[in-house]
Amino acid sequence: MMEMREFQVRASVETAVLHAWIDTGWLIPDGTEGRWTFREIDLGRVQLIQDLGRDFGVNDEGIVLILDLVDRMSGMRRAFGHLARAIRQESEDTRLRIAAGVREAGQDRVARS
Repeated sequence: MMEMREFQVRASVETAVLHAWIDTGWLIPDGTEGRWTFREIDLGRVQLIQDLGRDFGVNDEGIVLILDLVDRMSGMRRAFGHLARAIRQESEDTRLRIAAGVREAGQDRVARS
């Protein structure tokens, strides 16, 4: 965890910009205002925001959309990780039935396309 000043230095972001990003929900620090802390993943998010706006010319509405998609993908990735761990704890027979069901569902989807 990083305090705000360290985060600003490492992220190369000004206070006003950081506050604006927090106000819009682009960044969600831990803690309360004045005692915010940030995680390493927040540095990556700032880098993405800066790259999108500065290097690719994406406007604010586009950044909102991209951040939403990134957040959704992260959530799905976590959910699939939990699911995979749960499946690994099942018997081999159950794992094989699940794998067959997944293959069958994938084939059904391709057939409908």
